[in-house]
Amino acid sequence: MKATVYDGDMNDLPNLVGELLTPPDTERLEPLERMAHPPRILLLYGSLRERSFSRFLTLEAERLLRYLGAETRIFDPHGLPLPDSAPVEHPKVAELRELSTWSEGQVWTSPERHGAMTGIMKAQIDWIPLAIGAVRPTQGKTLAVMQVSGGSQSFNAVNQLRILGRWMRMLTIPNQSSVAKAYEQFDDAGRMKPSAYYERVVDVMEELVKFTLLTRDRSGYLTDRYSERREAADKLGARVKLTAM
Repeated sequence: MKATVYDGDMNDLPNLVGELLTPPDTERLEPLERMAHPPRILLLYGSLRERSFSRFLTLEAERLLRYLGAETRIFDPHGLPLPDSAPVEHPKVAELRELSTWSEGQVWTSPERHGAMTGIMKAQIDWIPLAIGAVRPTQGKTLAVMQVSGGSQSFNAVNQLRILGRWMRMLTIPNQSSVAKAYEQFDDAGRMKPSAYYERVVDVMEELVKFTLLTRDRSGYLTDRYSERREAADKLGARVKLTAM
């Protein structure tokens, strides 16, 4: 379906610059070329403990993602400074930002501590800016969220991660994982035991890969916004005026 031309009265939309907004065009949603490389997935976890269940769950997710054909990277938060306590040139900060830019999808896994995600988890996300020059390290990328709890099942951390994903302009998939009593779900080697919790992790990773393949070739069009086109047009108009003076 091609975009149709609005035949109504533009006086009904006095604040709209009509030439900067057209109805969505389904033909533009079909990419001219499809990327051939495996989906690139970055995984973050929110604990520094030696026996970290969020890390164990992240490693389990990575194994599944690789089985499903994805290329993966896990960021180790050890040595990452607190936000604003070091320059952005800090090696760990630079590594995190480069991995975020490289990725086409991400997995965020946090323990729930005092009813919220951990500071270690939040610090990683806080180091990733909405924009680095003309590059937006997270915009239009897919996101899966998971959490581990020491007690009964809760969704506080994943709910907060979803809010952050929206703030970072990411496409958070519908499915999620919350593993209760995590100390019972992993063996001594850190491998996840068979359970309904494990089945859900499989579901989440399968869904993430599908959504990444579906959207990565289309993210440029999906995230092309009227407000940003309007801002760019205003800046261009201002430059033209200066040149003409």
